[in-house]
Amino acid sequence: MEKKVEQGFLYDFYGPLLTEHQQKIYEMSVFDDLSLSEIAEQEGISRQGVSDLLHRCDKALAGYEEKLKLMERFLRNRERLEKLRGDVVDEKDKELLDAVLEEL
Repeated sequence: MEKKVEQGFLYDFYGPLLTEHQQKIYEMSVFDDLSLSEIAEQEGISRQGVSDLLHRCDKALAGYEEKLKLMERFLRNRERLEKLRGDVVDEKDKELLDAVLEEL
């Protein structure tokens, strides 16, 4: 899985466990695709400070996933539902599976 996609998934599941400051910096990096320099300038901190904070966030999010496995279970269940959808013939059942997949 591409690193940015994985970071996005991990943040979706565990982002609320980060501090507000960590969330803000992480979002600027991952979702807004700002450079370390741009973030540092906007936040009034050093590039090294931004880099350190992002590494701590990545480590924390990965640690949560290692313990809780929410992303792993989500991806596995989504894959199973997509496979099941391919095997379903009835249109109403397909629509129901589409609705479930959309909510995921």
